[in-house]
Amino acid sequence: MERDLTSGNVGGQLARFAVPFLISNLLQSAYGLVDMAVVGRFVGGPALAAMASATSLCFLITSLCMGIAIGGGVLVAQYKGARDAAGLRDAAASLLAISAVASLALTALGLAVYRPALALMRLPPEAAGHAYAYMRVCLFGTVFVFGYNAACAILRGLGDSTSPLAYLAVSVSVNAGLDLLFVGPMRMGTAGAAAATVASQGLAFAIALFRMLHGGNGRFDLACARPRSELCATILRLGLPSGIQSTALNLSYLVVASMLNAYGVGVAASAGLGLKINGFAVMPCWAVGQAVSAMAGQNMGAGWPARAGAAAKTGAALGVAATAVSVILVQAFAGPLLSLFTEDAAVIRGGIVYLRICCSVNCLGYAVMYVIDCFATGVGDSLFAMANALLHSVATRLALSWLLASALGMGYLGLYWAEMASPLPSLLLGVAYFASGRWKGRRLIGAE
Repeated sequence: MERDLTSGNVGGQLARFAVPFLISNLLQSAYGLVDMAVVGRFVGGPALAAMASATSLCFLITSLCMGIAIGGGVLVAQYKGARDAAGLRDAAASLLAISAVASLALTALGLAVYRPALALMRLPPEAAGHAYAYMRVCLFGTVFVFGYNAACAILRGLGDSTSPLAYLAVSVSVNAGLDLLFVGPMRMGTAGAAAATVASQGLAFAIALFRMLHGGNGRFDLACARPRSELCATILRLGLPSGIQSTALNLSYLVVASMLNAYGVGVAASAGLGLKINGFAVMPCWAVGQAVSAMAGQNMGAGWPARAGAAAKTGAALGVAATAVSVILVQAFAGPLLSLFTEDAAVIRGGIVYLRICCSVNCLGYAVMYVIDCFATGVGDSLFAMANALLHSVATRLALSWLLASALGMGYLGLYWAEMASPLPSLLLGVAYFASGRWKGRRLIGAE
């Protein structure tokens, strides 16, 4: 259902809009978690370690076009707020065109570099073959990932967070069934898990595109739209920093993963599973941040920066409260959660240690940081969001990882403590950015 986010109670609008985001994020993560759970049960520990690294590399490759989708969604939201139907249609067409070209380019790039990239991650020898098999198949589904993300960005910019959820629910169900078939009875290993993911993502993209092209949503007719060079330039200006931001974040995780791989399969598998569960813990703030971005975009397009700012403050409070609940649940049930993915007692014990350190009060600071970064993207200041994310993911995380793990000799526990402390500088910078009010004069409409 399409929502006008420029009116009504800010807190109520954000909460209602964020819930489908949260469920969508949970379902999106189910792709990787189902893959890991099935592979862990049917193939074993080395394949599980391979999946932890390969899935991170897959997301790194797709981050650029996901950033472009975010930029297009912000532009759509501002046209929606400005009630400019023609501009909205052309922005959607421009986003789809850019995403198609970029997805093909990144598929070719990924096929050229995935082997040396995985080699740089220092995977244990017994895991490398599993990772290569997974990557080869996943790369051919890149176009589906980008197409689906572009379609969902358009719908969410319009204020619709429920249609993408419905499409994704079908896709995840198909993925789970195909995982069990391909990895279980057909014994295709990690390649089977990748094939299930690609097929289900292709289905999600096909459903979303069909509904958009045939006007099932009743919002706009893409047949009347055309890509425009100035809109493409604006999308790239917004999207490339978001893509770099996401790429840098995942690159930092890959670097840390390569450091963890040096401590053996047990540590790599424990940290990989812990990271996945940690991702679930912060999903509430991801959902709120995405809702804040859309609300900020619509209200800046409508010329109401005060309401956009209220969305950021309310969103930060909601994000912290919801994340606190999820962190408490993870801490209370860390062992049972890890046992869903493996029966290896050593991996479970190692995963508990990871979660005790990395899924704690740091997640609350991360929630505020993330909401402010999403707000900056929504108002059109994606350069600040990128800079703050680079501070968090590169300057702080990697510097602390080297300092604690290597210089101070704390080993893999130093990597965990570096992850725990990394959000603090970006949290402080984000709060200072919002308090400065420099974002109040930003408006994309008419600024192409």
